[in-house]
Amino acid sequence: MTRRPTGSEAPVEWVATPPGGVRPPRVRSAPRRYTGPPSYSVVPRWGFPQLTWRWPLALPSRTRVDPAERVLSLSATAVSTLWVTAGLACVATIAEIWRYVLLLRSRNGALARTPLAFSDALVITAGVMTWVIGVLCGVVVVLWALRARAYAATQAGVRPARSDWQFVTGVLVPGPNLFVPGSALAELEHTVLMRDRARDPHARPRPTWLVQLWWCAWSASLLLGWITFLWGFTDGVQALANGVVLHAWTNAVMAALAIVTVYVVKYLTRLLVPVDTTEVPRLRVLGVRGAPAPPRQERPTGAPR
Repeated sequence: MTRRPTGSEAPVEWVATPPGGVRPPRVRSAPRRYTGPPSYSVVPRWGFPQLTWRWPLALPSRTRVDPAERVLSLSATAVSTLWVTAGLACVATIAEIWRYVLLLRSRNGALARTPLAFSDALVITAGVMTWVIGVLCGVVVVLWALRARAYAATQAGVRPARSDWQFVTGVLVPGPNLFVPGSALAELEHTVLMRDRARDPHARPRPTWLVQLWWCAWSASLLLGWITFLWGFTDGVQALANGVVLHAWTNAVMAALAIVTVYVVKYLTRLLVPVDTTEVPRLRVLGVRGAPAPPRQERPTGAPR
């Protein structure tokens, strides 16, 4: 760029150059030949852990594990297995009822082979699957209860009335398992509610109706299970028919117990780890109660009717 002189001024010329001076022209180098994937003399320390995607601190790691996340993850697993157990128990109940109907029809004559074979296969398959998934579900629920008891005691600043081994023994040993699980849930609920310092710390509230209902369903399930097991050692045609009825009632009560346990686990988990409203993806207004009626604007005098 050159500036033309005006009057007595000397000509001035501006020259624009990149920062650092004029760069030499870039010479393209030949591409390197591919020699294979990179190799390391030792295992690299960088990279992601060999785990599937998970919530932060939901699984044990070198850092501190959040006990609230453990309670939430175990509650979600327990609820899923409980619904599966309830569904299988309902199928087993229907299978036992169908078998009893076939027994009633067999009094007047012989039955076809196909319905009998299908009924036996359904009863055996549903019964075995119900007990296998039920045992797995029981393990998950016990683990959730252990984590929930520890977390509730830590938050309330107290010590559990029973140790972990006493709680597990009380769940497994016949006789004490009629009383220990229900009292442990009542103690867990009491520990959570006692975090509210506005309450009287020396008053021991009674278990809520949901915990009492679970306790009744648990005791009924155990008693029916023992009676059905002992009834299997009896002989006779009528004893076999009564055994089918007992199996149907046992499966039905097991399904009811699983459904009630779902609500108990959700209820106690909400008390332990309240839902953070800021993390809810979508909020909806379900209803407005007790709000005053909105003021009504006066109608303009010149508005058409």
